[in-house]
Amino acid sequence: MYIVESYTLAVILTFVTMLCWGSWANTQKLAEKSWRFELFYWDYVVGIVMMSLFFAFSLGSIGDQGRSFLADLKQADPANLQKALLGGIIFNAANILVAAAIAIAGMSVAFPVGIGIALVLGVIINYAATPQGNAVWLFAGVGLVMAAIVIDALAYRKKTSQSMKIPSKGILLSLVGGVMMALFYRFVASSMTDDFIHPKAGFLTPYTATFIFSLGVLLSNLLFNTILMKKPFEGSPVSYVQYFMGGAKEHLTGILGGMIWCVGMSLSIIAAGKAGFPISYGLGQGATLVAALWGVFIWKEFKGSKGTSGLLAAMFFLFVIGIGLIIYAGIH
Repeated sequence: MYIVESYTLAVILTFVTMLCWGSWANTQKLAEKSWRFELFYWDYVVGIVMMSLFFAFSLGSIGDQGRSFLADLKQADPANLQKALLGGIIFNAANILVAAAIAIAGMSVAFPVGIGIALVLGVIINYAATPQGNAVWLFAGVGLVMAAIVIDALAYRKKTSQSMKIPSKGILLSLVGGVMMALFYRFVASSMTDDFIHPKAGFLTPYTATFIFSLGVLLSNLLFNTILMKKPFEGSPVSYVQYFMGGAKEHLTGILGGMIWCVGMSLSIIAAGKAGFPISYGLGQGATLVAALWGVFIWKEFKGSKGTSGLLAAMFFLFVIGIGLIIYAGIH
């Protein structure tokens, strides 16, 4: 299987993760004009499973190092398979809440609040389990990210005080989804071997862990999204009939969104072998900045809001410095 052997390359891969995790929601924004997010989400999950299989049978099955995907799957301890599967279930519950928040509050609000909180709590949880990197620089970076989240909340408050088009429900869903999102990565990480070149018996390689994780997302979606379709956070209920009546454009847009997200997940897990789980996860969740940039500059979600430009500029500045410190923590 392919293994990352340098910290520089690991950081580059986590930046790709950042771009993917911060950009997949654009497909939801594109589809929402004619396609409810509950219907979009089915195709999104299919995209995740498809891309996890692609990585498993390509990068996960080439080369002489490590353990190939099928061989790894055969030898896996059921307890570790369950951990990766549970990680997918937790992620799916969290991501549905964040996706609903995007539909209600927009990318520039839902991502900085929800995923920003996931970054802070997730780094703490992963560092406590596997302390890698300089703790001072790492948590200094996390602290700046948290400050950026607070500033984003202030910008949101100014926006909603001027226009009531965005319900406060969007913020609540982002908060709850963010707390849950902080937990999933640790379950996947704990299922994996800590030595990718000479993997321990019973533990999973990153490619197998990502595939089992995707199955957890798919299986849990049968319950979670079915309930959400019948009792949506906003709007009238939708049915499976409506889903199957969707055109190729709607379905392909959702699948593309899931594939983009899974590219990010796969690269994050692969990079963790060299960068460590706290730093790999923390940098990937810098997706908050990417999503906020999309929301502000492309989707114009703060257009016409007075007094928010300075707050948004401060938010972006703190995010950039915070991410830089997290990278520096891995070097020192």
